[in-house]
Amino acid sequence: MRSIHRFCISSSVLAGAAVVAVAPAMADEQVRQFDVPGQAAKDGLVVFARQAGIQILAPGTATQGRRIAAIKGRYTVQDGLRRLAASGHLRLVSFDGRTAVFADAGPLDPAPSRLRSAPRPQAAPGAGQDVTSPASPSQQTPAAETTAPEGIQATEAIVVTGNTSGRRTQFNSSSNVTLASAAELQRKAPRSTAETLELVPGIFVEATAGPASNNYSVRGLRGGGQTFITLEQDGLPILYGGGGADFYFQQDLSVDRMEAVEGGTSGVLAPNGAGATINFISRKLNFDKLGGLARISGTTYSDFRADAYLSGPVADGLAYSLSGYFWSQRGQRHSPFRYNSYQVKGQIEKRFDDDGFVRLTVQRRDERDPYYADMPFAVDASGKIGSIPGTDLRYDNILGEGFRSIAVPDASATGNRLRVFNGKDGIHTTSWTYRIDMEKPLADGVKLFARARYLDGNYDFNGIFPGSGSGTAGLASAVDYLTPGTSPIASTLAAGAAAFPGTTQFGIRDTLTGKVIAASDAATLNALNGNGLLQQTVLNHQTLATKDFGSNFGVTWDVRGDAVQNSLTVGGMYYDVRRRNDQSAVATLINDVRDNSHIYDVVALSAGGDVLGQLTNNGMLSYGNWGQGIFNDHVESLSGYFNDELTINDKLHIDFGARYEHQHVSANIGNTAAVNEAVPAGTPGLAQDVGSTFDGTYTHYSASFHDWAYTAGINYELTPAVSLYVRGAKGFQTNGADTGGTHGPTDLTLYEGGVRLRTPFLSASIVGFRTLFKNQSYQFIDPADPANAVNALANNTTNGVQLDAEIRPTRNFTLTATGVYQVPRLNNLRFDGAAQTQYEGNTPERTPKKLLTVTPAFTLPHGLGEIYGRWKYIGKIFADAGNGVALPSYSVFTIGTNLNLTDQLNLTVSVDNLTNAKGFTEGNPRQGQTQTIVNGYFYGRAIAGRNAMASLTYRF
Repeated sequence: MRSIHRFCISSSVLAGAAVVAVAPAMADEQVRQFDVPGQAAKDGLVVFARQAGIQILAPGTATQGRRIAAIKGRYTVQDGLRRLAASGHLRLVSFDGRTAVFADAGPLDPAPSRLRSAPRPQAAPGAGQDVTSPASPSQQTPAAETTAPEGIQATEAIVVTGNTSGRRTQFNSSSNVTLASAAELQRKAPRSTAETLELVPGIFVEATAGPASNNYSVRGLRGGGQTFITLEQDGLPILYGGGGADFYFQQDLSVDRMEAVEGGTSGVLAPNGAGATINFISRKLNFDKLGGLARISGTTYSDFRADAYLSGPVADGLAYSLSGYFWSQRGQRHSPFRYNSYQVKGQIEKRFDDDGFVRLTVQRRDERDPYYADMPFAVDASGKIGSIPGTDLRYDNILGEGFRSIAVPDASATGNRLRVFNGKDGIHTTSWTYRIDMEKPLADGVKLFARARYLDGNYDFNGIFPGSGSGTAGLASAVDYLTPGTSPIASTLAAGAAAFPGTTQFGIRDTLTGKVIAASDAATLNALNGNGLLQQTVLNHQTLATKDFGSNFGVTWDVRGDAVQNSLTVGGMYYDVRRRNDQSAVATLINDVRDNSHIYDVVALSAGGDVLGQLTNNGMLSYGNWGQGIFNDHVESLSGYFNDELTINDKLHIDFGARYEHQHVSANIGNTAAVNEAVPAGTPGLAQDVGSTFDGTYTHYSASFHDWAYTAGINYELTPAVSLYVRGAKGFQTNGADTGGTHGPTDLTLYEGGVRLRTPFLSASIVGFRTLFKNQSYQFIDPADPANAVNALANNTTNGVQLDAEIRPTRNFTLTATGVYQVPRLNNLRFDGAAQTQYEGNTPERTPKKLLTVTPAFTLPHGLGEIYGRWKYIGKIFADAGNGVALPSYSVFTIGTNLNLTDQLNLTVSVDNLTNAKGFTEGNPRQGQTQTIVNGYFYGRAIAGRNAMASLTYRF
């Protein structure tokens, strides 16, 4: 039937199937005017096919006894098919842009089930409410949407991230792709942006820092960073460099779905995304009627949030949307502070008769988030990790009222003689984002596109790092702290005895209560908080101003014939990024080991117990011991790229592309004075200078770099149920400049191949991969000299296998499983150019070999919703490259429900870490590359304990 002449309509019966045919050109992307009356389904299909200009295949049993509702308005063909299927309870099993196939839907069911993981085809511009906005065409075309018509599986949904033709699905793509609908994101109930990335097989997420500043890694790359992964919003990176994007993005009701591509085209179609691209795709605007969503959420840890989304028409072909949230949180761990945030986003879009459009977006964010770093843990004789007495590693937070506001002496050249650390603000991020998206069809199959955004952002990071620099050497009993000679601060005590004549002993004074405990009162010191311990904590204060312009522009040319379809996209990217950083006035202080930790001054005491003087300043022993931290930099990047997607005989899919990037980096690194500047007059304590001192001058570095990313892949549909694919890719991560100067790109090479299955019972993808990371660059604090950051270069090699499967034994039950087994190896590690052969062959730090998530979901009858569970397993990781501290595997259980109280009102409840499991994601990376457990203690970061989240959503 595919030989029917163009626009020649016929109707016939072939092997019991009713056939209505029109041979179109890219019919699914065209917006058409439909006027299909309500009628018998068998007749309605004929009318719809004629108006859509497509071919429809359907057995008589698919339409027997069924009727469709009227379909009237402007829709894409895909959205029209969705409405047709939904109104008649028909089962649409496939649509390739030319032919739609309906299958026997079985007995009529007034409340047909919805496949859990099935994104539906994209709705038309100007039609419907649950639709999504296309991102840059190099990443996405308007051909996919969130919820599928009856019977469409996730493998059949159009994938728009990492593809350029709008023709690739999970089943026929030659890249490793993942889709997560709004329903799946809601089921995940992420407590942070990073947690949503756990929906992507092969990505390891360390979501223990709070709502922002979390770490994530992909396919065996060492943990503790965000390299080789770019987060996007509608196809443009949130930040050019990739890292730090979760400071400037928070999921809200304007997000329709998340798509991800690992490796493959990711490094070609996005900068700094050679490992993976994670694309959060917005809803499409409503052009036909006013509609929206409103949601209120609350948690057992005293977070409250209100979200709203509204969209509607302004005039014919003109629509708007408004969305945003207000969020008041204390965070998953105890806190004396409340962090308030808001976000507002507005869009307006003009659609033209030729299917072109212009869309403007403005977004304002003002966010305050808590931040959690390391805390000390106890290790018993058997090696089991637990809480130190008086603490609870699942819920406690070292940050306390004493850290609310601390004035830290600073170098006068910074303009701040006293720089205030504000623990009450946590991570305070503000930003304005302006964006324009345009598309313009030029001729049949030829389309221009342009996307650009400008982010003007600032973050003020106020985070504490217990154990940093000093490590476990700074964790000792309060008695030892006050004992000359054996104290971790012995030199300070000696200086105090000399500074305050008449000193007979030392004591600690609580900066909140003023209570003094003398060294002679050993019983009280040993009973302090049930553990008698003191520690040293670094106040890390960083402000970073970022002005990041990014753009993506080009042309797509589609050619379609009976046997061959080809889509070629040629484009360019331009980025201009300027940053100003201040990480001066970083100080170390003394505090106790407890929830809501108190800070202590060390004081000199007379024989009668009178205070003769204080040795510290608000607990601070020294200043600037993490370096002066002043720099500004400028990056200009220009890329040219192409991506071609070829389909032969509807079964063989060949994709290939390349990108060339030229980058110019210039940086001004603040110089350190030869003599440290004195503290401001009147500063208490014995520290006489501000430590590492910015002298007001800079050393200028500049360099230009260039690199190629390229990829090719083949997918072959062996049968309608089985497809095979292979892919090779070479990408790179740009590294810019730091205190060590400018750095060239880091290369990544990835090979993968797999098999995909799709049947009514099973949808699955099994992928084998080999990943080669070359010259990965990162910095860490040298524990032997905490004033210096050491530059490390390393190669990693990872072999692994990845699984993504969904089993549907009945229409009321699904079981999904995603996971990876990988064997990563560390090679050729160098510190500041010096080879470190002792690490050869080790497992890269914070990199698990095993990850597995299993989610059973039960669909409730009559469309009431679902009940689900989730088991997440994280394999053993090493806290350090020396593999000295092994953190055990752990499991997290989650249960939840999604209930449709009415047609418009939905309730979701999620209980995470149901069994209150203990899990650890890192040791103390600031202790160095070889960590050890000392005296039964080590520093690390733990997952949060049992907690619940509930939300009520109203749709109108």
